[in-house]
Amino acid sequence: MLKQRIITAVLLIPLVFAALFLAPITWFVWLAAGVFVLASLEWGSFVDARLRRPVALVLCVLLTLTLLWQPVSLLWQPTLAGLPNAMLYLSGSWWLLALVLVLRYPASAALWRSSVWLKTLFGVATLLPFYWALLSLRSVNLWHDSSTGAWLLLFVMALVWAADSGAYFFGKAFGKHKLAPAVSPGKTIEGMIGGLLAAAVLAGVVTYFVGADAHTTLVVLVSSLIAVLASILGDLGESMFKREAGLKDSGTLLPGHGGILDRIDSLTAALPIFLLSYLLLV
Repeated sequence: MLKQRIITAVLLIPLVFAALFLAPITWFVWLAAGVFVLASLEWGSFVDARLRRPVALVLCVLLTLTLLWQPVSLLWQPTLAGLPNAMLYLSGSWWLLALVLVLRYPASAALWRSSVWLKTLFGVATLLPFYWALLSLRSVNLWHDSSTGAWLLLFVMALVWAADSGAYFFGKAFGKHKLAPAVSPGKTIEGMIGGLLAAAVLAGVVTYFVGADAHTTLVVLVSSLIAVLASILGDLGESMFKREAGLKDSGTLLPGHGGILDRIDSLTAALPIFLLSYLLLV
C-alpha cells in the first residue's frame, strides 16, 4: 500500500505542477472539468450506487450551464464576477450546514440519508463552488502575469498539505482528545491545533518573502487559518458520506490513495472558503 501511494504521488505531483504553470487557462478549464466529472461520478456513489451516472449527469449539466453563463476570460472585472462570487457564498453557507451535520452525526443522518435529492444537492454545493474557486484563483492577474494565479492556487494547496502534515505529527505525539469520533475516530483536537500551527508558519514565511505589508499579512494569515479549518471539515464531511454509503474510499482511480474525492475532499472546502475569507477581509 505504501509503495502504491508513493508511486501514485510521484506521478501526480508533476502533473499538478504542469497543469498549474504550463497549461493555458483554456486547457486548465477543461482539466478542471475532467476532475469535476470524475468527482461527480464518485459523489454519485455516495448518493446511491444504482444512480451513480444520473447523479453525475445532473452535476455535469449544472456545471455546463454555469460555464455557458460565465465567460472564464471575464472572471475578474477587476472584482470577482457575480456567478463565481455567488458560488463562494453558496460554499460558505453549505459548509456551515455541514459543520452542524458532522457535529450531530449520526443523529443528523436521519434527515438526509434516504433523500437522493438532498444528497445530490450537497454534491452541487460541494463541487460547483470548488470548481469556480479553482478557476477564480487560477485567473487572478491572468492577463498581466499568468503565473500569479498559479502561485496563489499552489499556496492554498500547500496550506492544506502543511496542515495535514502538522495534524499527523501532532496527533501522533500529543493526540488524546477526539475531534469527531463518530465520523473519523483517528482525528484529534491536538492534531487540528498542530495543523493550524503548521499552516500559520507557512503563511507567515510566504508573506514575509513576498514582502507583504502588515494588513495583507494579517488578512492572509486569518484567511489561511479559516481555510485550514474548512479543509478539516471537508475531510470530515466526505468521511461522513462515505460512512453512510458503506464505502472505505470514494473510488479506486488512484492506487494507494483511493478516489479523486479522497484527494480533493479538503480542497473542496479550503479553496472557496480561503477566497471568500480573503475577499471579505481585504
